[in-house]
Amino acid sequence: MALRILGISGSLRRGSHNANLLRAAAELLPPGVELEVFDGLRELPPYDADRDAQPADPAVARLREAIASADGILIATPEYNGSIPGVLKNALDWASRPFPDSALRGKPVAVTGASTGLFGAVWAQAETRKVLGIIGADVLDHELPVGQADTAFGANGELVEPEQRAVLSDLVHVLAARAGAEEARAAA
Repeated sequence: MALRILGISGSLRRGSHNANLLRAAAELLPPGVELEVFDGLRELPPYDADRDAQPADPAVARLREAIASADGILIATPEYNGSIPGVLKNALDWASRPFPDSALRGKPVAVTGASTGLFGAVWAQAETRKVLGIIGADVLDHELPVGQADTAFGANGELVEPEQRAVLSDLVHVLAARAGAEEARAAA
């Protein structure tokens, strides 16, 4: 059975650079690993502890199930005002419940990011890793900042810079290895 990596883009924009980054990552995965992109951030209601009850809102249940059934998570985030986009933070808030036994607890997660600025969403990546660590995810201490994202991707969606492709390849291989080790540990 193939390992499943769930890709989550922190951008809702059609033509998102971060959705492109997830597609580029999918092309670099090792054999036997597949990436499925989650497309339901737009449907999530704002986090509200009063609404965090069973049965969960259908959009929330779909997010939690997608995370629970994945072997690992790859997040690609833009940077809004020096931090995490609201839709991504909202998704992480919903996914963090019930605490401390959420679907993210112990789940291998890697964070990347693309932005049109020079720095490639480095602050948003750091903030996202911080939030994931507090949630209890197994966060990889790797990053890939893709700056000037409007020119970073080729006609076929690949990263133009060979160094960035190499870093992305290393990142997804480490994530797949960590996810495979976690799956083996859970099966034992």
